[in-house]
Amino acid sequence: MDAVVSRISSRRRLHAHACPIRDVLDRIGDAWSLLTLFTLEPGPLRFNELRRRVEGISQRMLSVTLRQLERDGLVSRTVTPTKPPQVEYALTELGQSLMVPVGALAAWASAKQPLIQRHRAAYDQAAEEIPDDSSR
Repeated sequence: MDAVVSRISSRRRLHAHACPIRDVLDRIGDAWSLLTLFTLEPGPLRFNELRRRVEGISQRMLSVTLRQLERDGLVSRTVTPTKPPQVEYALTELGQSLMVPVGALAAWASAKQPLIQRHRAAYDQAAEEIPDDSSR
């Protein structure tokens, strides 16, 4: 199954190279990449510590996310030859440079979330008051 998903994902990403915006947003716009990057921003972490800090992520999903971020050059993986081997993940220079615009987006989201929630509530309330045309 992983091989099939990987092939489909790789094919889709190969075609996305024609549009740099879509190519990058495909990576950072998924459910876990940004949370993982934000968690690594303060400094390197070992896998299990990273998993504890990224609330709700499964071990498998964190592994997949880290592989994809490493492939894109946003995260580095360092193995220390101990018994058992220690693996540490860190933002690369490229990953750190991404945190500047993403940090601005996070600040905007934090500041505007209450307003967005009010708009959603107003929209939902208005939608409830509109008669359903499909019942005619």
